[in-house]
Amino acid sequence: MTTSIIGFPRIGENRELKFNTEKYWRKEITETELQDFAKELRLKHWELVKNAGIDGIPSNDFSFFDTTLDTAYLFNIIPEAVKKLNLSQLDRYFALARGYQGPEGDIKALPMKKWFNTNYHYLVPQFTKDTDIKLTDTKIFDEYQEAKDNGIKTRPVIVGPFTLLSLSEFHDVEANDFVDDLVKTYQEVFTKLSAQGAQWIQLDEPELVKDVTGSKKILFKEIYTKLLQNKAGLKVLLQTYFGDVRDVYNDLINLDVEGIGLDFHEGRKTNELVQSGFPDDKILFAGVVNGKNIWRNHYEETVTLIKNLPAKNIVISTSCSLLHVPFTIENETFPAEIKQHFAFAKEKLTELDDIQAILNGQGQTAEAKNKALFEKPRVQPNKAVHQRIAQLTEDSFVRYPALAQRAAIQKQEFNLPLLPTTTIGSFPQTKEVKKTRAKFRHEEISQDEYDKFIAGHINEWIKWQEDIGLDVLVHGEFERNDMVEYFGQNLDGYLFSKNGWVQSYGTRGVKPPIIWGDVARNHPITVKWSKYAQEQTDKIVKGMLTGPVTILNWSFPREDISIKDSTIQIALAIQDEVLDLEKNGIKIIQIDEAALREKLPLRKTDWYSEYLDWAVPAFRLVHSKVKPTTQIHTHMCYSEFTDIIPAIQNLDADVISFEASRSNLEILDALQKEHFQLQVGPGVYDIHSPRIPSVEEIKTTIHKILEKVPEEKVWINPDCGLKTRGVKEAKASVENLTTAAKEVREELLVHDRN
Repeated sequence: MTTSIIGFPRIGENRELKFNTEKYWRKEITETELQDFAKELRLKHWELVKNAGIDGIPSNDFSFFDTTLDTAYLFNIIPEAVKKLNLSQLDRYFALARGYQGPEGDIKALPMKKWFNTNYHYLVPQFTKDTDIKLTDTKIFDEYQEAKDNGIKTRPVIVGPFTLLSLSEFHDVEANDFVDDLVKTYQEVFTKLSAQGAQWIQLDEPELVKDVTGSKKILFKEIYTKLLQNKAGLKVLLQTYFGDVRDVYNDLINLDVEGIGLDFHEGRKTNELVQSGFPDDKILFAGVVNGKNIWRNHYEETVTLIKNLPAKNIVISTSCSLLHVPFTIENETFPAEIKQHFAFAKEKLTELDDIQAILNGQGQTAEAKNKALFEKPRVQPNKAVHQRIAQLTEDSFVRYPALAQRAAIQKQEFNLPLLPTTTIGSFPQTKEVKKTRAKFRHEEISQDEYDKFIAGHINEWIKWQEDIGLDVLVHGEFERNDMVEYFGQNLDGYLFSKNGWVQSYGTRGVKPPIIWGDVARNHPITVKWSKYAQEQTDKIVKGMLTGPVTILNWSFPREDISIKDSTIQIALAIQDEVLDLEKNGIKIIQIDEAALREKLPLRKTDWYSEYLDWAVPAFRLVHSKVKPTTQIHTHMCYSEFTDIIPAIQNLDADVISFEASRSNLEILDALQKEHFQLQVGPGVYDIHSPRIPSVEEIKTTIHKILEKVPEEKVWINPDCGLKTRGVKEAKASVENLTTAAKEVREELLVHDRN
């Protein structure tokens, strides 16, 4: 029995990839220097995996930005405008990822969406009538050769054709139009890799864990029937993850592939499917080590599971790529009694090796140590939290009066203009802000010095917002490091890593907190600076909170209680914060649920019973006790929300802002179709790109919004917070936003007068 992994974190042990890539963007290093660094990083990672005893080592899981984008780039699925840019191959690639604004042109970035049920984001390939599929890049071949030249045998990995087509967008064309050309080009990849000496190729097909019926199933079978007719001598591993393949299991085991990768962690029916039979001529890559959470594997349970599998040939693997967990626990300073419970990416390699040894009749020491870890309780329950939950009733989750009545009350209370303008919450986190926060954390400056610094920034940005004419202001969140970590640091039941970074998109990383025990709030978290900001202006300043579902979804959750129970605990803690903000004069409170969709089951039949039936009430619990004059906002971004609009409306917020600019305002049709009642702020420009939208561009977007949403229900805002942007581009963009909103507002008033 051997071991394998699906993928490994590419950001580096200390986020080296992020820092070097951003140096390249700032023109501080050359392309050659960046590429040389990347080669060194890849080799370091391959050697680490090899030295850990892992037999199946992937290559081409590295990316400067996103592997789905890499696959599209490999196959020339590139908009014509980008192809025409007089830039290097690498800079054209980054133009797709980040947008481009310069002497060569003005290009918007590709749409960006959540990667299945994770906090990772992928770039959405675009197919048009001009799309000409052919090999135009060499990355997958170059990286295989790099490893080979260093004496490391790897298995090249690439997004599979079914998933690639399923995740793409099509403009006046259909997926079926490209099957033959795509199959032919994948086969060219097979041929070239085989000529280089590769023995295996891994085709990642996570789309197969969704509902695959009807035309989708026909498409899958057509692709693979054609594709596998010419494997060029390669062995094919068809790798799935994030769930089970119940709709296509029998089709999979009858395909002419040598290996099938199945997820035994999130795949609720995976074991049942395999127990129904698995062919002797295929290898089962059993995903038994959780690639999405940081808790130690329970060896006894895993070994029992593997021993009871009917498969003749088994490779012990991870449930998904280790991209979704931090690099290593070695750099953390947790006490030993806490640290022993965690396994980050590097430690999961050891777990695979341990499990292999135990199954081979060795590894007794590791087995005994692991058994002892799971024999005693890890934490003691918080009795007050459990008592409070036990006292909840159905009425605890309902806000009174109803939405329409509240809207009338709030309109009179706030007297805001038509198309009110605001931002989503955060302002640029400059080097100065981060440095000062670090100094305070390390006790290099006093509380008074830190408070003066934060107050000064709030004053500066409140005045700027007043000067440009924003209608509803924000304090800027300069005291906050991360929208989830900041709250976790102020709640009981959380732990925080020093270097537990996980890639979210491109060079953007997040450091998810760890839910260690029961969650409770024992002091106000945001009241101090929200109240201070409101005292500096006569305009309304929003209180800014993160919602319970997002806090849960962007944390590493407990595995000893359900995520529903953890979320309700968090909801009660945030409810206390909402009520304290209200008591301190904050009239508009934004409770962000950016990650509402993240843990939505990948199968539609499970959406409500397994998730939305408790996630939506958890949000309602947070604001159910506020006054009708208090306006509740929420914000959602970078996901597909069009198919859960009824659930979103059932959140019963007063106003919701969506990311919409990068998805071409597609959500507006769904809002119109569902007769959406909430006021809405579809983002009018993409903040994740450095380009500055013009006034006319934003006006065009506003007019598109007004075609689908009644003007009295529209708010004007960016599509996300401005934390990651530079000061200059952030200010210029928001100034253009306010100018555009004022001009459209005047146009509407003139039209009404006429």
